[in-house]
Amino acid sequence: MAITWGTVKSLLLFFGPILLPKAVAYYRSVRAAPSIHGMSIRPIPPAVQRALLIFLIISLSFLINTFPKFSPENIFSVTGSRLQIPTDVLFTRLSGIRPHGLTPYDEILRSKIGSLEGRLLYFRFGPDVLSECQFCNPEDPNSYFYYAIPGILIPHMFNLYVIALATSGLFTGKEGAVWRTTGTIAAIAVAIMEVYLVSSYNYQGNSRATRLEDIDFFFWKMRIYRGVALAALDGLLGWVLYLSSTNRAFLNPPSTAERIELSTRILDLARSKMSATGVLRNTIVRNDGLRNRSQEYWIQEGQVTRAIMEEREVVQSVQNALENRINIATISADAETYAQNIMMPLTGMQQANGAT
Repeated sequence: MAITWGTVKSLLLFFGPILLPKAVAYYRSVRAAPSIHGMSIRPIPPAVQRALLIFLIISLSFLINTFPKFSPENIFSVTGSRLQIPTDVLFTRLSGIRPHGLTPYDEILRSKIGSLEGRLLYFRFGPDVLSECQFCNPEDPNSYFYYAIPGILIPHMFNLYVIALATSGLFTGKEGAVWRTTGTIAAIAVAIMEVYLVSSYNYQGNSRATRLEDIDFFFWKMRIYRGVALAALDGLLGWVLYLSSTNRAFLNPPSTAERIELSTRILDLARSKMSATGVLRNTIVRNDGLRNRSQEYWIQEGQVTRAIMEEREVVQSVQNALENRINIATISADAETYAQNIMMPLTGMQQANGAT
């Protein structure tokens, strides 16, 4: 049963108030995810750039392949012939537009579409299946379907291979690997959908067509739908891969173990810098020349600072800031809180050492 536009509007009016707030909430949660998890937006990783380039090239290839120039020839369309046209008249017209007359391929096709059933199967499976299948019989239409299955699945298998490559952990790292399962399932679903549409198509409906415009050229339409669907699938995978790899959406927060490892590395780096600073400080203190130069530097620095602070403009600026902009009580309280936060871990460690 066909779905009318009124039914669609009724469904939208019923489900719209329920689904729209959920969609808005989901969009806001996706936008706020980076700040919630403390992750900032980053540039596209080089490995992901290669995957996006592959998706772009393959998507454009699928779209270009849908152009009429790359489609198998439809002899009824190019000759402007109706379904009921006699076979001899049809191929006479076809030979008129052939530069060198009919080809052997045309003669094979001529023997296949002499009957109404053959022509209906021609619209369903295309010229290649009818011309090349040796065991097919119009009395058994499923034989043509079995022969057509490999040709239907080849573009989907190729696209599945491309998705597997572009989302491989060795090729794009973990940024692409997170979409490997999703992309594989989506590609398989598109392939199953096309096989189902071809197998369930009511090709006998064309038998009532009296004009060329009334004929449903199912095979040629499915080529367009297949190319657009595969291009859209690859484009969608590339888009979500871009969003997730740049931390714009679909974030995968680091696990507890990864956070601990990152914190440990940061602490090790800070400890190494503090140790290096202590060694440098100890070297300066023990060396007479370096110690004298350090003292001279800080004496000179203090004199310069004092000279600057005694200038009239600086003194006036400090007074204005103290009077109009700075709350001394607040700054003192913040400084005291900061000092207490620093001293509390040290006090706790001393108490723990004393207890031990």
